[in-house]
Amino acid sequence: GLTRGFAPLSLAASRIEAWTQRPCLSRSRSTAADALPLPSGLSLQLPPRLVATSPTLERQAVQVPDDRDFSGFRAECEAAAGWSLTYSRAGLAVWVQLLEPDKSLHRIKCQMECKDVAAETLYDVLHDIEYRKKWDTNVIETFDIGKLTVNADVGYYAWKCPKPLKNRDVITLRSWLPMGTDYIIMNYSVKHPKYPPRKDMVRAVSILTGYWIQGKGATNCALTYLAQVDPKGSLPKWVVNKSSQFLAPKAMKKMYKACLKYPDWKQKHNPHFKPWLFPEQSTLPAVALSELSIQHADSLEHIDESALSETKDDRGEASDEDSVN
Repeated sequence: GLTRGFAPLSLAASRIEAWTQRPCLSRSRSTAADALPLPSGLSLQLPPRLVATSPTLERQAVQVPDDRDFSGFRAECEAAAGWSLTYSRAGLAVWVQLLEPDKSLHRIKCQMECKDVAAETLYDVLHDIEYRKKWDTNVIETFDIGKLTVNADVGYYAWKCPKPLKNRDVITLRSWLPMGTDYIIMNYSVKHPKYPPRKDMVRAVSILTGYWIQGKGATNCALTYLAQVDPKGSLPKWVVNKSSQFLAPKAMKKMYKACLKYPDWKQKHNPHFKPWLFPEQSTLPAVALSELSIQHADSLEHIDESALSETKDDRGEASDEDSVN
């Protein structure tokens, strides 16, 4: 999933992949005052290659992320320069960063305070593929393809996009790292020989998508979601605006509500099965790195949706009150 996740949250306003929540599934700012809060006592000294650009932008071969990549992702989540705040309300904020003038390549960053949700609960929710199928109303299909290491796998995620845009899918290499009371899950796009692009979907490309969960005591946490996706073309402005101002906050709120319901749901659904915490439980087949290659956007069919207008029948999206049974 978007954790596969892309993202990989989930309903991305299109090639923004941004509401790819699976990201994980599996997998301007203008002033200093706008800066994302830096956890007390945290100081990152990053290798030079991680300072100027996202680590996956330079990636030419498929690799399982290492400590430098996780540190680089956390630094990206904390960075303030160049981000424009587009939404801020009730402990939830969204920023957008345009990376190239007049092009749609951009990043979206969301941060949410999660009261009454333990960090480990949120971590479980982002990983639990069966639970995602219950609460993520934008998912069309998602499944894990295979495992690479004890903390990395490959998976597929397809999600609905706002009409009249075409629906998207993504194949990602997802990796995760528990760090005491904090957790990181991140992914980037790869190609797998058994899952080529489908004719009924647009294959999205996650350059870097993921989640940073910060524990805030026993029962609270904060979530930062960062997505950088190559849209393979120009998007209509309404898509970017809708994603950052409506779809992203809605998806984050829906995830929060899912977290509140997860402990009760999990007690009734294979409560001890958590292969993301206990790798020995995994039944996924092994995947060799040699089977995979980097998914570059320029190798995919160009789908230009820049002239599409929002349709009237898509403005009443599903209610935030979707229940989890």
